[in-house]
Amino acid sequence: MRRSNRLTLGSPSTALRSVDAQLVAALATLYLVWGSTYLGIKIAVASFPPDLMLAMRCGAAALLLFAILKVRRTPWPTLRQAGGSAVVGLLLLVGGLGNVTTAEALGAPSGLAAVMVATMPLWSSLFLALAGERAGRQELLGMALGLGGVALLSRSSALGAHPAAFALLVVGPLLWAIGSVLSRRLPHAAGGMGSAVQLAAASPVLLALGAVRGERLTHAPSALGVGALAYLVVFGSLVAFSAYVFLLDRRVRPSIATSYAYANPVVAVLLGTLLAGEHLALADLAGTGMIVASVILVVSRRRKRS
Repeated sequence: MRRSNRLTLGSPSTALRSVDAQLVAALATLYLVWGSTYLGIKIAVASFPPDLMLAMRCGAAALLLFAILKVRRTPWPTLRQAGGSAVVGLLLLVGGLGNVTTAEALGAPSGLAAVMVATMPLWSSLFLALAGERAGRQELLGMALGLGGVALLSRSSALGAHPAAFALLVVGPLLWAIGSVLSRRLPHAAGGMGSAVQLAAASPVLLALGAVRGERLTHAPSALGVGALAYLVVFGSLVAFSAYVFLLDRRVRPSIATSYAYANPVVAVLLGTLLAGEHLALADLAGTGMIVASVILVVSRRRKRS
């Protein structure tokens, strides 16, 4: 009888509750951490020039990730895989995240920067359609709705006052989408090793780009700025990525694993409003709603098709 009781106490229901708690924790990490990185960028670029800050973030994250992977005895990528990962990393991190970081340094609100980044799936769908993949009515509707939201934000007081920042927030997700599409076609290292190579390839290019632009530290960084940079390295580039890999390893439904795509803008807007005093007009909120709805339409259509 005692043996039977012990088996019952260690029953599948207890294990399932433990797994459910882990899944909830991983999703909460993706929503909150990746959604909060836009505010972290805003704080960090107040102390560091944008390219220099991002170069330090990528370089530090790459070193930490390589160390973790080697402890786990992950094999090094082939030269061909490393080359493919490097190309994708330059598009994602230098072209995509680099433009977003510079846009925030130029005055773009962190919440609206996250909303503009959320248009990436719309650009991906457009490029895939141009490459021959047929887009359904739902995707076309989503793309049209998203472009309408972008047009509305371009006329808003928050982004309309910073035309250069707005242009960078259009180009950044576009380059990120190109990198995402190419990642399906180029050879690249799998999992964390691919991310480490991407980060390592981007860091020296960002340093060189910052030097060409004449970036330099004109004053000692504040403790808040250093803390924001450390947060971006540890939580934005390592913890959240590990949570995403955990969800993929658990083989959760794609609708759950990729739900951060439309959750992050909402989190970023709330944090920007509550913690950074970013005030959004009615047009900003309407444009945000249109873009989030468009991403839901496009992403859900892709899942049905796949």
